[in-house]
Amino acid sequence: MSTRIYITSAEGHTGKSTVALGVLDTLSHELGRVGVFRPVARSTSEPDYVLELLLAHDSVDLPYEDCIGVTYDDVHADPDAALATIVGRFAAVERQCDAVVIVGSDFTDVGSPTELSFNARIAANLGAPVLLVLGGRTADGDRPRTGADMRQVAELTTLELRSEHAGLLAIVANRVEPDLIDEVTSGITEAIEGAVPVWALPEDRVLVSPTLRAVMSAARARLLQGDDALLDREAVGVVVAAMSMENVLPRLTEGAVVVVPGDRSDVLVATVLAHASDTFPSLSGIVLNGGFDLAPQVVRLIGGLDSPLPILWSELGTYDTALRITQTRGRLAAESPRKYDLALSLFENGVDGAELLRLLQVGPSQVVTPLMFEYQLLDRARSSKKHIVLPEGDDDRILKAASSLLQRGVARLTLLGNESSVRSRGAELGLDLADATVLDPFDPKLQTRFATEYAALRAHKGTTMDMAMDTVTDVSYFGTMMVKMGLADGMVSGAKHTTAHTIRPSFEVIKTKPGVNVVSSVFLMALADRVLVYGDCAVIPDPTSEQLADIAISSAETAVQFGIEPRIAMLSYSTGTSGSGADVEKVRLATELVRERRPDLLVEGPIQYDAAADPTVAATKMPDSAVAGRATVFIFPDLNTGNNTYKAVQRSAGAVAIGPILQGLNKPINDLSRGALVSDIVNTVAITAIQAGTEA
Repeated sequence: MSTRIYITSAEGHTGKSTVALGVLDTLSHELGRVGVFRPVARSTSEPDYVLELLLAHDSVDLPYEDCIGVTYDDVHADPDAALATIVGRFAAVERQCDAVVIVGSDFTDVGSPTELSFNARIAANLGAPVLLVLGGRTADGDRPRTGADMRQVAELTTLELRSEHAGLLAIVANRVEPDLIDEVTSGITEAIEGAVPVWALPEDRVLVSPTLRAVMSAARARLLQGDDALLDREAVGVVVAAMSMENVLPRLTEGAVVVVPGDRSDVLVATVLAHASDTFPSLSGIVLNGGFDLAPQVVRLIGGLDSPLPILWSELGTYDTALRITQTRGRLAAESPRKYDLALSLFENGVDGAELLRLLQVGPSQVVTPLMFEYQLLDRARSSKKHIVLPEGDDDRILKAASSLLQRGVARLTLLGNESSVRSRGAELGLDLADATVLDPFDPKLQTRFATEYAALRAHKGTTMDMAMDTVTDVSYFGTMMVKMGLADGMVSGAKHTTAHTIRPSFEVIKTKPGVNVVSSVFLMALADRVLVYGDCAVIPDPTSEQLADIAISSAETAVQFGIEPRIAMLSYSTGTSGSGADVEKVRLATELVRERRPDLLVEGPIQYDAAADPTVAATKMPDSAVAGRATVFIFPDLNTGNNTYKAVQRSAGAVAIGPILQGLNKPINDLSRGALVSDIVNTVAITAIQAGTEA
């Protein structure tokens, strides 16, 4: 039987989806196949956004239709038949999973006591312990609940669960006023007499705020001007600007949507200018209401400002527009990365994940899936608390990755670029970069300091102080000098620059570790059930025997850094003594050099890939080898072979390729592909932080 957990609440709008996402993510760190089930669908006319959110998680691979039990209409028509259908459909999902997160109904249909009772019946019949979510605000959201309020709610709801024989696993109080968290936790604990753990998550304005896209839909508006991508920024407040310009400007607030009458072009222009300046808050957008068309000269004036700020146009009047916006509720959705990361961060900080797993009796898995490995990377990086510099602060992918890394507490970050431009763009994208340091590579003090050091290091090459002053303003050199001089622990770059541009400065100033002659690279290949190390797949085109030995030793050390026991296969087109030729002899000599330099390492070569990876083939070709059939580190004879092989495995076997990870440098510098996704950047920063932590 799989691990089961039933997440339900006593009323609507408790933020149950935040808790469900956190539980799903926690289980996915330990188990390979995690499923989701929704016993009662929230809507028959449109997709259930909570279910879509959870199905979008990387650990879940189930079709939407299989994860729904019944509709509200089915429950009304025949509750007992509906319950039987739910049990049967759940069993079909459970057979495919190691764990299933069951998310109760959303109180969009019937009265609270009746609906909670039915959820409790479902949980009891599915044999799933209940994680009860209690809302830290009144049902209308108007006021926060005190400890006394929450004690009363807990008494009533836990009584309802007991009456239907549902087992209570733990309680999460969500959307709690931050100043009341201790009081609320104590109140609930008293109500249940400490029978189960009680955790609390604070209210966060961003999570409950609607996106500008949702505002546009609610106000029946269309995008008149601005960047469509910025419609996914949260509108965390509403300012009705039906007054003169000088009275509107003081009322602007960070992240607000401003409602401007369509015939007040003076207020519109002033608001756009205020957003573009550094002296007023950054706005989410503007809604022009009333159905008035802007004069052509006003359109031309605003267009000339080249502002990405979304300006929406609605036919509704001021009152209806403002009312519709204020009544629009924020949703935690898969397409909102900021909310997604924030929800996970709140859950991780508020809920004891280890205790939750213990209560569910979840033990460590014998396999390591790609998702589990990526989580381990983030978790290890988080514990090392290293400082990483990202030179490409003018790239949106870097800013989005930085926001995610900061919210999850993975590393301390410095972004390079003009501070005003970087922070303004981050605000436009709805990102939280408050904890990031932003440095200008033309900062005169650091420029002089770095140039002095660089000129001294490169004096033998004829570098003068004037030349150095110019060189260190290049972002790759500036970031590398930060690492060299201890102002950062590592650097990640390459989203907008070539590999050569990224790593050339490190060759000049960071240099290689003692005993290492070459800088090389590896990819961590996360297969369905394990992680392998491939090297070199990105740096050295045609390594000599000595360089191959260097690559093998460095790759083994990298494997150890990431918790992989190194068993090295020196790959060739022949195994053992079965073949000959210059290429085979190169690998044979490299293998001997590895054994001479590091007799403690398990290494085999020359060996073919199948003999290295497949125990059955190994039993025939190399039955007495400690590496054959169980290799974890694969060293390719040249870049052509390595690069093509990693890409073939990545595409054909569905492996997640993490890298390239540079190795052999005194301090960690890592390169990104110019096509890197935000998730690639996040993983590379985590890897760099781990390297910095293990090499400290």
